[in-house]
Amino acid sequence: RLHAERSALAAVEVPIVLLDQHEEQDARVDGDEHEESNLDPRALGLSPRNLAYVIYTSGSTGLPKGAMNQHDGVVNRLLWAQSQFALCSSDAVLQKTSFSFDVSVWEFFLPLLAGARLVLAVPGGHQDPTYLIQAIEDAGITVVHFVPSMLQTFLAQREVSRCDGLRHVLCSGEALPFALQQRFFAALPGVALHNLYGPTEAAVDVTYWRCDRDDARSIVPIGHPIANTRMYILDQLAQPVPVGVSGEIHIGGVQVARGYWDRQELSAERFVADPFCDDPDARLYRTGDLGRWLPDGTIEYLGRNDFQV
Repeated sequence: RLHAERSALAAVEVPIVLLDQHEEQDARVDGDEHEESNLDPRALGLSPRNLAYVIYTSGSTGLPKGAMNQHDGVVNRLLWAQSQFALCSSDAVLQKTSFSFDVSVWEFFLPLLAGARLVLAVPGGHQDPTYLIQAIEDAGITVVHFVPSMLQTFLAQREVSRCDGLRHVLCSGEALPFALQQRFFAALPGVALHNLYGPTEAAVDVTYWRCDRDDARSIVPIGHPIANTRMYILDQLAQPVPVGVSGEIHIGGVQVARGYWDRQELSAERFVADPFCDDPDARLYRTGDLGRWLPDGTIEYLGRNDFQV
């Protein structure tokens, strides 16, 4: 059977490792051909601008598209998060987002970068608030992410008060209603709630706001740009709008994706030259989201300018 499978792969020009064939495996392990140190990435032609992943997004439009994100953008997002949340060895992150969504990127790699524990939820666990409460309590979870709709279901559980060991709850993926913010603080008064915003086309998140239960405003802003990120709110002529005026949110900086996989025309439409930057290669991502600047320099999210969910 092994020989038949191997012959079927004869046309593949890559090394083939037969894990079932112990003699060959032992010979490879005992050989002297292995490097004693990591390969030099420069000698291999690798750089921070290499592609890190392609994640498909906007399936709600009926035309999913693969956003190509580079290592430099992903690393920027992770380093910013560590500077903001200061995870350490006593922290534990619950990884419950499918890896087809980009929130999973920081759930996987932030705890590993910070020396914290990475706790994997069971398949489907992200949809079961009873399971989540038990997992958070049993595993000593200190950091967890929710989309607001699931946060609402989570907070509706009577046992949610048992999750008071949490340090940080992060929200993104949907607009966070003010009433839900207040409900969170009533249920978990000692836990910090954070609102983040960002499309898959810009390495997970690009703005950040730490929620304040005593904020006199009846909205939850999406906050300020994170490190090495620039946010613009532009009119239909691609000119900045005044404070308080609605416009389309544009994203600039290191986290802007390379474009869409095999969609050159769409990439040219959504990833445009950045007229506000001296770098001739700098681009803006046109999000299709509407927002406005608030007087304190934060951004309020106002919805979409099309039919996309």
